Amino acid sequence: MKRYLILLFLSFQAIIAQVQFEAKVSKQTLGLNERLRIDFTMNDDGDNFTPPNFEGFKIVAGPSQQVSQSWINGKSSFNKTYSYFLLPMQKGVLVIRQASIDIRGQIYKTSPIKITVTAAVEQPRDPNDTQVTADQSLHLVAEISKTNPYLNEPITVVYKIYFSYNIGITNWRELDKPKYNDFWSQNIDIKQLVAEEGRYKGEKYRFVTLRKTVLYPQKSGKLVIEPLSLDVDVQLPSNRRNIFGQVLLVEDHKRVSAGAKTITVKALPEAGKPADFSGAVGRFAFKVVPSKTNIKSGESLDLEVSVSGTGNLKLFTLPKPIVPTALEMYDPVHNEQVSTPLSGMTGRISDKYAIIPQYKGKYPIKPMTFTYFDLGSQSYKTVTSPEIMINVLEGPNASDNSVASTSDIKKSTVLSSAQFKFIKLKTDLTSMNQIDFYGSKLFYLLAFLPLLCIPIIVMFKKKKEAIDGDVAGNKIKLSNKLAKKYLSEAQKEIGNKEPFYIALEKAMHNFLKAKINIETSEMSKEKISEILLERKANPESISAFINLTENCEFARYAPSTNTAIQQDYEKAVAIISELEKQIV
Repeated sequence: MKRYLILLFLSFQAIIAQVQFEAKVSKQTLGLNERLRIDFTMNDDGDNFTPPNFEGFKIVAGPSQQVSQSWINGKSSFNKTYSYFLLPMQKGVLVIRQASIDIRGQIYKTSPIKITVTAAVEQPRDPNDTQVTADQSLHLVAEISKTNPYLNEPITVVYKIYFSYNIGITNWRELDKPKYNDFWSQNIDIKQLVAEEGRYKGEKYRFVTLRKTVLYPQKSGKLVIEPLSLDVDVQLPSNRRNIFGQVLLVEDHKRVSAGAKTITVKALPEAGKPADFSGAVGRFAFKVVPSKTNIKSGESLDLEVSVSGTGNLKLFTLPKPIVPTALEMYDPVHNEQVSTPLSGMTGRISDKYAIIPQYKGKYPIKPMTFTYFDLGSQSYKTVTSPEIMINVLEGPNASDNSVASTSDIKKSTVLSSAQFKFIKLKTDLTSMNQIDFYGSKLFYLLAFLPLLCIPIIVMFKKKKEAIDGDVAGNKIKLSNKLAKKYLSEAQKEIGNKEPFYIALEKAMHNFLKAKINIETSEMSKEKISEILLERKANPESISAFINLTENCEFARYAPSTNTAIQQDYEKAVAIISELEKQIV
């Protein structure tokens, strides 16, 4: 029995192993303008076929299904195929992921396939490509003004799409933009696309100019311009006609490429090249102009070094002037007024230097030279500016500097710097992404702040009403303030006997009003003693307080010295302090 089970299991495995489901592609490396055919084949019938999502590809046809079955020598064979035609949408390594199918309750999957997509290529049409009608009617061309330029000589690349009169173009998409490695490039905007008439390989065509670019090669040798590739939607005539006899148009699309272009760049000649050559190529005028030549010490002048003309204006540096040490020169302000039409850069560039003389005298600015390579004569040309004499009319002599102190030099420098005090040294930058006030935290805080203040205002009002309603307490507070006030006045009047004792007596009375809540009309020796004893005051302190109060009236008219007055003040302070501690 065990032997039969083993044989049955092996037979089942053999049946399962016979099922094949795989993916096959027409090629694994193709250009961006080529099509790819992929077939999903199986040797047994299945259900629920699920293709991959073909990420990075566009399905142009499919799926088409083919089924074949045959019997040979009593053995049957079965084959089923799902086919797709794909167009790559980008360059690089793309992966076609797994497809799946259900065969007899078992799920089978294909293996992922890697496809390498290169730039558009020029090669015979893919035999699997079903779109043939537009091949001879649509062409993308890159017209290059010169394929053998000098280094930094401008060339132009104009991309045109030619199409015959019997087809129409409805739309196009860029699949691969041209790359200008080792070139300085400037695109020229085309405001409106206009169909024009022209010739392509001797035949009449219509064409549209898609892109214009000015290039300046930055190295010598062979440089490659990678192609522009487009996916173009076209309308093609069919063999059918409408009831009026007009040819019916069908929608289709085609991949076109301008192809890679090779530019052979010549190096500039070494013969006759000056040592100060900075890479200027074209035809230029060179000027060195001062804003003024007669100036006072401490004033400033501008020295402008400029180059104008046609050539690679943005790709070289201007020479720097050399001035005497008595002229303080600052870093230049660079300015460019350059436009780039199809013929190349034209305009003017300049460096403006601010110069401040420090001493009186005449100071020459040496002649400056500027060298460029002239494309017309294919030779180097040097332009020399004239010598400029700066005449400083007023100021200290340069010889006085030898005896000038360090502080004088610093002062002169500060005065010179004051010429530029109008220049703002710090900037106040404001963020472009500012938060709106509406809906911000500050907005909600200010919105709810009045509501939050209402309870505080209510509490404050109730507290004030309670304070105002406490008549006795307010009287005590007032008496306490008066006691301190008069005691302070008494201290100020220690040298004046009568004002001193008046203030001292008022201070004693107001102290009693504040502490035992007694009116002036009720004050008597017996009443004061009775109340103070009830409030736990010491009898000795009570007696001293009463004696000092009675003595104030007598002392105002009796002879007294400053010493006695000072003693009475100190005694009053001591008595009040003792009673303050004792009264409960």
